[in-house]
Amino acid sequence: MNKKMMSLLAVIFSCTLFLAVGMLTAAEDVPDEVELCPEANGFERILKGPVKLTHKQHAEDYKVACTECHHEYEDGKNVWKEGDEVKACRDCHKMERTEQDGATVYKLKNAYHKNCKNCHKELKKEGKPTGPFRKCNDCHEKKS
Repeated sequence: MNKKMMSLLAVIFSCTLFLAVGMLTAAEDVPDEVELCPEANGFERILKGPVKLTHKQHAEDYKVACTECHHEYEDGKNVWKEGDEVKACRDCHKMERTEQDGATVYKLKNAYHKNCKNCHKELKKEGKPTGPFRKCNDCHEKKS
């Protein structure tokens, strides 16, 4: 797969972090925390507990642009803009990898993992403070 396609897919998957909560219409409405919960997403075999995402902190303190995570692709470009409907991640990312408009859409679990881990790894490479990305239990709560 070429670099442009990989970059495009990385952007697509970074959007999945914030989509699990429903619809957000403006930055002021950003929830403080979002729980990425395997049970709510239909995973059949749940090995780990949910991940709590500090949504507001990522948006406001870390200055992560909304379009880094929220997306709607047309002709290979993200046309989503603040105020547009936010779909749930599982609306496009299914339990298995799929194809959509000639592009690979990662399965839901991989979309979450690639988005979070890749962003945190990149920050670490740049010598910037970052969240965890190596040990499962650093992100996932204990399974109840």
